[in-house]
Amino acid sequence: MSDTSDQSTQRAEPERESESDDERRRRRRERRISAYRSAERVFARTSVLSTLRERLAVLEAAEQVHDLDQTADMYGDGVVEALEEKVAGLLGMEAAAFFPTGTMAQQVALRCWAGRTGSAVVALHALAHPEVHERNAFREVSGLRPVRVTSEPRLPTAAEVRDFEEPFGALMLELPLRDAGFVLPSWEELTEVVAAARERDAVVHFDGARLWETTLHFGRPLDEIAGLADSVYVSFYKSLDGFGGAALAGPRTLVEEAKAWRHRYGGTVFQQFPTALSALAGLERELPRLPEYVRHARVVAAALCEGFAAAGLPWARVHPAEPHTNEFQVWLPYDADVVAEVAVRHAEETRTLLFARPWGASGPGLAVTEIDVRAAGLEWTAEDVKAAVADFAARLTAQVSS
Repeated sequence: MSDTSDQSTQRAEPERESESDDERRRRRRERRISAYRSAERVFARTSVLSTLRERLAVLEAAEQVHDLDQTADMYGDGVVEALEEKVAGLLGMEAAAFFPTGTMAQQVALRCWAGRTGSAVVALHALAHPEVHERNAFREVSGLRPVRVTSEPRLPTAAEVRDFEEPFGALMLELPLRDAGFVLPSWEELTEVVAAARERDAVVHFDGARLWETTLHFGRPLDEIAGLADSVYVSFYKSLDGFGGAALAGPRTLVEEAKAWRHRYGGTVFQQFPTALSALAGLERELPRLPEYVRHARVVAAALCEGFAAAGLPWARVHPAEPHTNEFQVWLPYDADVVAEVAVRHAEETRTLLFARPWGASGPGLAVTEIDVRAAGLEWTAEDVKAAVADFAARLTAQVSS
């Protein structure tokens, strides 16, 4: 194993010397995609690294989820309305509106709530998606003013919401909080936080991009979870493997106003039947299996920890230690570029892909990535995971010590 690793290091070294950091990372991403496509074993087969042909296969089952002899949708009718009705029913809400993106859906939702509450202030977490990934869209596009309740790597507590020093019209909770490690509060904590917001006469909006994955952790059905909030956004591609799109669910009057703003924001698209059909297919195929994925993610996470410890890397961490959803983080005490290179090389040479997502730096000598466990991951036993980790860890330690 070490001989192979050393030879690969010698081959790669001249390229590293001649390439810029950006070029090297771009080439590594291409290699990672190639390794994913040729891998015999992965934890998840998802849209992110798939070919167009593979993505179009999602629609092969379209006839099972909708009558394909109906007229194609125009500006949100037909199959789009059928999807909206299904989502509203699943979430126990009066109505739902389809949006092309979650970014748009949440801006519209909170803009509508601001008009009702008389306050444009939105209380949220410092790691919430709009704060980290949307270029200040709340403030720049929709005239909202986000305020950060906490920056701790967990959801806000009831005390933090109750004692926050500024008034706010809406509390936005991301469930799960992706950038903190796909973490969730307990059911009791969540109900207390919602109650604390209501004590302050604030509405509660759930950023539920991955809400579909939370039922096992909370021990509650989707409609009971969503029912805590005044409005909920859900994504169709993150958990359900659809082509894209999102839905905003809530009171019928809010949803009707949201549709007017959807038009103003340019979100009333002429035809969206491929995306709507893929969402319906995901609700049919993936939604019932998500609890099974979450249960097996916990098996995988425990095996990763045991494998790293047995390989002499006791500091390696899985976060959360018992995953709250079927996605979680892995942390290693090494330079991110070194770990990323070894991970790709391991996949290329073994056709076993442990780490499909990129590695990032979270401080000097600290690397972090995300694991997503889905149908393909169910084929892995704990012993399979530990064997793959042992091979990867041997290559990593050889690389670091060389």
